[in-house]
Amino acid sequence: MKTTLPKISEIPAQAKWYLIDAAGKTVGKVATEAARRLTGKHRPDFTPHLDLGDGVIVINAEKVVLTGKKLTDKLYRSHSGYRGHLKETSAKDVLEKKPTKVVELAVTGMLPKNKLRSAKLNRLKIFVGADHTHEAQQPEKIEI
Repeated sequence: MKTTLPKISEIPAQAKWYLIDAAGKTVGKVATEAARRLTGKHRPDFTPHLDLGDGVIVINAEKVVLTGKKLTDKLYRSHSGYRGHLKETSAKDVLEKKPTKVVELAVTGMLPKNKLRSAKLNRLKIFVGADHTHEAQQPEKIEI
């Protein structure tokens, strides 16, 4: 049996869109499903070196759940490159100030670290609240 690889000309121009409601769901479960859809691993013609993924819309990002002591113990770190300029922010503070950042960083960490990563992240749309601006894409709702 011969394995066939899809050609670039055979890739559909329009990506399918999926809607994930993050209310009451853990960050990891939302992020793994979003990363799976963005990479295209749910498709039968998945190919690692081609961008066959679909778009993902995440709503209710502020209602996402962190299990255990992650709310107080998990730290998000950033460094400017200068000595002593390491900034640490707890997950509780990030969730209060920018709730979309928690989901975005979780999905970013689950995507492969290659040149297709930025194109996949451009198809990830995260919203606070139940309203989103992508009704025209007619997203299909996913239950997690």
